[in-house]
Parts: sequence; C-alpha cells; structure tokens
Amino acid sequence: MNHVPEDLAAITAATLSHYDDNAADFEEGTRDHDVTQNIATLLRYIEGPKPWTILDFGCGPGRDLKTITAAGHVAVGLDGSAQFAQMARAATGATVLHQDFLALDLPEESFDGAFANASLQHVPSRVLPAVLAHLHRALKPRGVLFASIPRGDNEEGWSGPRYSVFHDLAGWRRFVTAAGFVELEHYFRPTGRPFDEQRWLASAWRKT
Repeated sequence: MNHVPEDLAAITAATLSHYDDNAADFEEGTRDHDVTQNIATLLRYIEGPKPWTILDFGCGPGRDLKTITAAGHVAVGLDGSAQFAQMARAATGATVLHQDFLALDLPEESFDGAFANASLQHVPSRVLPAVLAHLHRALKPRGVLFASIPRGDNEEGWSGPRYSVFHDLAGWRRFVTAAGFVELEHYFRPTGRPFDEQRWLASAWRKT
C-alpha cells in the first residue's frame, strides 16, 4: 500500500495522538507484560565487552528501559510520543529521545543492540526500508536488532485509532534482510499456545 507524504504525516500524527491521549492507561495496562524472553534473546547475541549501549526503540513509558538498566547496561530510549518520552525519563533517569520513527536522527555506529518491542508495526511498509536502514547505520558493526511485531498476512491499515502493519515471517524477512541484516533466530509468542493463538512474531538479527 502506497502513501503520499501527507498521508504518512497524518498516519504518524493520529497514531501518536492516540498514545499521548492514553499514556497513563497504556502504562497501567502494559506494566506487567512479561517480555523477559525477548530481552534475553537480544542480550544473548550481542558481542563485545560490557556494559552494552542499547536503544529501546519505541520505549513507551519506560518499562523495558528499567529492565535493561538493571541488567547493567546503558539504556537509551526513543519514542515518538512526547508523553511517553517524558514518562520514561521520569521513571528511569535514562536518556530518552523524542523522535518520530519516520524522521529519525540517530548517531551512526553508536549502539550494541536495538530493542524494538511492539513498535515497528506502526511504520507503513512504504517507508519501513528507510527506517530499518537508519537502525542498521545506528548499530555498531555486528550489532543486534531485536523486533517483536504482531503477526498477520502482510495487511496494513487502521487498527482502531492506530496504524499498523501485520507481517508474516516471509514478508518480514524480506524487509529486514534487504536492510543488511542476517537472521539469528525467530519464534512466536505467547510460548506454549497453539500457533493460531501466537499472534506475535519475535526475531533477532545481526548487522552485516
């Protein structure tokens, strides 16, 4: 699905407005979500001396920033929602960048890993290659990208007040490998459920 630039601006504005307007409810509703499996997967593949510098891409109100910091690493948050960025700074004391996913400005080769948990699905497929390329540049050589996205049949559009893309594994692979990453691992969540109930695709990738 193609979008003219004005459409992309409207998509971003509407999605971020939803998160800004519902920031407190979102924090309450996701506080107890267990994504330790995802964080552990990212950390397992990062190389080099610790502590590592990790970008929490779409950090929300800061839940996973706390976990990454508690593991002894330097966590840097990024979110397009001004409310989330403010909440994450207050909750963690970490550096949190307020940046639109479609207008990123990240330093090159600065992060050992990037943790994109339930965030990249909001990037329209037309501009996903540019966003993944920017993350690739921001990672150090052999850095690791972890992403968790809702699984689907490559459909995209409005999911309530938010714009979302629902990739299948083959489609997601095409996007990420084209950006210069090599797949390390993938799995479906929640673990232990029948496949049709595992609505999340998790994957880890190394920068080449």
